[in-house]
Amino acid sequence: METIVLDIGETLVRDDRHWASWADWLGVPPHTLGALVGAAVAQGREATDALRILRPDMDVEEAYRARAAAGRGEHLDESDLYQDVRPALAELRAAGIRVVVAGNGTVRAGELLRALDLPADLVVTSDEWGVRKPDPEFFARVAEVAGAAPESTLYVGDHPADDLFPAAAAGMLTAHLRRGPYGHWWAEHPDVVETADFRIDALTELAGLAAPATATAPAAAEETGVRRGALRSVR
Repeated sequence: METIVLDIGETLVRDDRHWASWADWLGVPPHTLGALVGAAVAQGREATDALRILRPDMDVEEAYRARAAAGRGEHLDESDLYQDVRPALAELRAAGIRVVVAGNGTVRAGELLRALDLPADLVVTSDEWGVRKPDPEFFARVAEVAGAAPESTLYVGDHPADDLFPAAAAGMLTAHLRRGPYGHWWAEHPDVVETADFRIDALTELAGLAAPATATAPAAAEETGVRRGALRSVR
C-alpha cells in the first residue's frame, strides 16, 4: 500500500457544528434536526434531506449562500477534528505512506482544512475539482493525485454509496470506517461487508493495514468467501 486517501466529513471532521449551525439558521432545536438526519440516514437518503423535511421548498445551495452573506457561513477549527486524525496521519507519513485528503466539500472547506496544516501531502475538496462523489470522475481524479496504482491506493470513508462502492469500482482498496451516522448504521449491511477490504473503528488502525505483513489481506479475504465489488446501493 503506497497511498491512503481519506474522506472528510465524519472521517476526519465531526459534523456536529455543521448541523447545529443549520438548526440555528432554521430556528429549530439541534436535537430536532439531528433526529431527522438520523432518520434520513436510516432510510438510505441524503442527510441534507433532513433540511428539506423542515423546509420542503428549500434550495440548500441558495440557503448556504445566504448564511455566508449573513456572516454565518462555514467554520472549522481544531476542535472539529476527531482526536485520532493527527496521530494517525502523522504515523502514516512517518511510515512513508502518501496521505491525501479528498472528499465532498466546498472551496471554503478546502481553505479551512489546509489552514489546519494537517500531516497530509494534499488536501482537496469536490468543489475545487468541480465534481462530487460518488461520480466516477471524482475517483478518476483521486487516482491521478494518488501517485500510485489503484491496487496500491486505499480509500477510507464512512459512507457506503459515496465512498466505499465507487472507490472499489475504480479498482482501489477500500476501508469502511464505523464513524458517524452512515458509518454506524450501515456497518453490517451485506454490501458493505462484501465490498470492503477492511472495516475499521479508528484511523489509528490504518498504519497496521499499510504494513507489508498485511499486504495479502485482500487475497486472504477472497479465500474465506468475502467478495469485493458488490455495488448495490444502500440508498
